[in-house]
Amino acid sequence: MRLRLRARWGIAMATAALLAVAGCGNGNDVDGDLTNDWTAMAPATGFVPAAATCHLSNFAVFGPRATYEEVDCAIAHRTETVFVGEYPAPVSEAVDPPTGSSAGARAAYQICDDRTTQYLGGLWRNARLWIGVTHPSPAAWGGGARWFRCEVVELDSIEDDGALIQRAGSLRGVLTTAASTLALTCYAVQLDTAGAIAAMPPADCATKHNGEFVGVWTAPAKAAYPKGDTAWEEFHSGCRKLTAEYVGVPDDADLQYRTGVVSLPGNADVWAQGDHGVRCYLWLDKAELIGSLRGKGIKALPVQYK
Repeated sequence: MRLRLRARWGIAMATAALLAVAGCGNGNDVDGDLTNDWTAMAPATGFVPAAATCHLSNFAVFGPRATYEEVDCAIAHRTETVFVGEYPAPVSEAVDPPTGSSAGARAAYQICDDRTTQYLGGLWRNARLWIGVTHPSPAAWGGGARWFRCEVVELDSIEDDGALIQRAGSLRGVLTTAASTLALTCYAVQLDTAGAIAAMPPADCATKHNGEFVGVWTAPAKAAYPKGDTAWEEFHSGCRKLTAEYVGVPDDADLQYRTGVVSLPGNADVWAQGDHGVRCYLWLDKAELIGSLRGKGIKALPVQYK
């Protein structure tokens, strides 16, 4: 409305100004210089999201300004921004925002990986958590936006990355203690009729269970997302090595007869962005374990069959 009023009045005001200057010359209030008493306008800036904020909306690859809504982290929310970065050149000079497996997207994901660990006080892959990078919408990018948001969300389980859940309370510092309720611990692994894993509900390690988280194996940078038995065997071998270190048993040919393993990489999307972390679990199909096997050695994990 203000712009329309100025346009409507422009001709009349301009005419009046010319008459005033022509009739009165340079009086005390008109010196002929229309800018020397005005301060310079600040440079125009676009919207930039804030770090350490929580949001009602679900995670999205693109974050338009219209959907941005900060809320108090004490109330139920879905995502939390741990860091906001800015794309440097030459990524910032591209016509479109970086996505998928582009170099810019991969670099942003790595920054978010590191910053999330700092924010949480521990490795996020060791917990029921997932991270993602939100970029400006293509329209905002075209208008000059060059930020990216590092988002962290809580999951209801670790099966196939689990499902995002609402939580109350910030995740800042939540992994600074080993007793975090988000930490991956023991599980009651269940099979379907075909012998595949059907579910992995968490279990208190002090109660009966048959699986336990042993750590994260990082697949080689050039490794492809696993498809087929041969590819999965490389992942299982990596997880067996971690299991041997975790329990304190030899990493030899007999290890496969001591325990099975469950290997869970992230989904194909984050894999393309460079997330090659694989969550590893030891698994004894029909066993009823009580207590953690960490550091218990060969007596706790004997050769089961051969």
